[in-house]
Amino acid sequence: MAIFGARKFLSRSFSTLSPLPLRVCIVGSGPAGFYAAEKMLKTHQGSQVDIIDRLPTPYGLVRSGVAPDHPETKNVINQFSRVAQNGRCSFWGNITLGSSVSLAELRELYHVVVLAYGAESDRVLGIPGEDLKGVHSAREFVWWYNGHPDGTNLDLDLKSTDTAVILGQGNVALDVARILLRPTSELATTDIASHALTALEQSSIRKVYLIGRRGPVQAACTAKELREVLGIRDLCIDIKEADLKITPADEEEMKNSRIHRRIYELLSKAAIAGPSQPSSGQRELHFVFFRQPDRFLESYDNEGYVSAVHLEKTALKGVGPGKQIATGTGQFEDLACGIVLKSIGYKSVPVDGLPFDNQKGVVPNIKGRVLSDNSGDPTLLENGLYVCGWLKRGPTGIIGTNLYCAEETVASVSEDLEQGVLASTTSLPKLGQEGLLQILDDRNVRVVPFSAWENIDEEEKRLGSLINKPREKLTTWEELLKAATE
Repeated sequence: MAIFGARKFLSRSFSTLSPLPLRVCIVGSGPAGFYAAEKMLKTHQGSQVDIIDRLPTPYGLVRSGVAPDHPETKNVINQFSRVAQNGRCSFWGNITLGSSVSLAELRELYHVVVLAYGAESDRVLGIPGEDLKGVHSAREFVWWYNGHPDGTNLDLDLKSTDTAVILGQGNVALDVARILLRPTSELATTDIASHALTALEQSSIRKVYLIGRRGPVQAACTAKELREVLGIRDLCIDIKEADLKITPADEEEMKNSRIHRRIYELLSKAAIAGPSQPSSGQRELHFVFFRQPDRFLESYDNEGYVSAVHLEKTALKGVGPGKQIATGTGQFEDLACGIVLKSIGYKSVPVDGLPFDNQKGVVPNIKGRVLSDNSGDPTLLENGLYVCGWLKRGPTGIIGTNLYCAEETVASVSEDLEQGVLASTTSLPKLGQEGLLQILDDRNVRVVPFSAWENIDEEEKRLGSLINKPREKLTTWEELLKAATE
């Protein structure tokens, strides 16, 4: 058996460690957590690092966020796996901060606690009809097709409508559009969840609208993602010529941003390259600019379900050099649809005992050092408590952004150790992992060590090999915990 109550691991020996190691706990095993662990292990040779995660599987958004047709992006898992196998590092899954163990308890057990658990909730629009059936967040959809155990049971009806509306034009929005529109024969050889592949094979979706509040110059995606969605086989692209007209302010923005210029060029080229009308049965992708959702409209025939988005036309207003925002014009139109996917941003969730800025959705911090409140006063520090990744800076950037973020946080830890802000390991020994496992054992928490994750990994790859996939993801808590024990 490879998954047990925590008592199984209490006798584990750490003969490679100094007698009084620096005990470090990192909460969250996504890119931010693993980069922080890697940097900590390299910088502090006497440290013992424990990475804990709510899920029985490591790697965070690399596993549950990166699109299944982007396997090259997931190669970073190899690097993270080497970190987890370091003799001074341990991964422990199936541990929920707040219920399995409290933040106060972790701070008592460890010299350093780094919170890197990301953003597992969503920003809301706060407009009428947002709770109608058929209105989902992009995160829920991404979790669904990536086999996240909390996303498996999403009530997603792809059969009853031919039109989906995606609010937002960032990379996540483009991922969602691509998964809805890409031929399923191309998705069938990826690690997409089997329930999602089946639903997409039976999908009636033929039209997808990507809605942006601003214009093509301000679209928030990257050129790579845009090229990929524009290159989907047998897809009709629709971009209104009027939306491509640019102003001197737009020119100024493009002059200051090579990325914005490239995005505009790609959209302009796509607008004139394709046919003006789709052929029979052809799938369609419509880029709609200068619109913002005002409300979601309920179906007359199907009570409680969305039938359209009521959109307000917008215009750009300059608010400084090279910066424009969208403002409503008071003109409205309806866009009929049966599904809405809101790609307007992820949101972090606070835990008891953690200072939190609800407006920004981040933990107040200075270079990763957690502050006691939102005042920004650098003298009000929570000693020994640090933050990294989206919880530190908000849900922005790519996987690699977390490397620089982690380096900054670990540098703050090093400074605090050197300056005596943190208690030394000799003056204040900490129980660390032994104390954590004792608490978890007392509470009958079934911990999943890295060796148990390797069992899951092996089983998924075995199942995938039978059907020409890199892996067949286990998508329920029950399946994951069962495979961990085998």
